[in-house]
Amino acid sequence: MEATDSTYDIEFFWDPICPFAWITSRWIEKVVKQTGYSVDWRFISLRILNKDKDYDTEFPAGYEVGHTSGLRFLRAAAHARQELGKEPMSALYSAFGTHYWDLDRQPGRRTPLGTVTHTEECFRTAGLPTHFAASVDDQSWDHIIETETETALERTGRDVGTPIISFKPPEGLSFFGPVLSRVPDDDQAVPLWNAVIELAGFPGFAEMKRSLREVPQINVLGSLSSEPAMEDWETGARKAHKPA
Repeated sequence: MEATDSTYDIEFFWDPICPFAWITSRWIEKVVKQTGYSVDWRFISLRILNKDKDYDTEFPAGYEVGHTSGLRFLRAAAHARQELGKEPMSALYSAFGTHYWDLDRQPGRRTPLGTVTHTEECFRTAGLPTHFAASVDDQSWDHIIETETETALERTGRDVGTPIISFKPPEGLSFFGPVLSRVPDDDQAVPLWNAVIELAGFPGFAEMKRSLREVPQINVLGSLSSEPAMEDWETGARKAHKPA
């Protein structure tokens, strides 16, 4: 495992396939821009997190394919991080969003995810060497991803999903979420961050939750248009972003 680097203010554990992790990451990028905080973009895999689940009976159709595509992309990211360091991870995550989450709704958008070709596109957009994309098939990188997934769960407890955030790691606050269905405006970003940290920092705080009020406001899901959002494994993320 790559040890926690205390020079970073925030550790954000991300799986590229989780819509809620994507939305929260865009919020964190706004917080970073306004506060100067630094972020270590670390790995967590929904496929590894749910490795003992029976996808056929415990998840809607297609979830295993989606979760596996996220793991495959993280293999390439792990290879790149080992060779190039941590700094390119923000650009790589953003590039994945450019080549999936930000695209217009269209049938078949999921199909290329986790492939060498799609991963090469993401690396190219991030300004990184594309040869790392071949690592999507290399399971030897899974131990790094699994170890970081376990690190995140050790900090929060196991009944959580993605994203997981640590503030002032490793001894500082760690929590699952916040689960947001839309990216806050620029003027909302830091006040929301301060509110989350204030609440999470109270020693007696345990949990706050309500049912999802809207589908994730992400272009590829069709929820940024007047059309009904896709009924697929992403918008069913009431289960997808956490272990069922």
